[in-house]
Amino acid sequence: MKHIPYSDYPDVLNAEQLAALLGISRAGAYQLMDRADFPTLHIGKRKLAPKDKVLAWIDRQTMT
Repeated sequence: MKHIPYSDYPDVLNAEQLAALLGISRAGAYQLMDRADFPTLHIGKRKLAPKDKVLAWIDRQTMT
């Protein structure tokens, strides 16, 4: 898989983009998006994650 620079990702990520950004499976991205503490935006049936909030979430997870 080709590495995409962080700045090239859109500001709001779908599950496929989140998976690529984090280096996990698409199913893993959906599992993250289902967590209560993960920053997920629900629009209808779509699940999206704001890129800046994902990075803040990662920071919080690594501080503990």
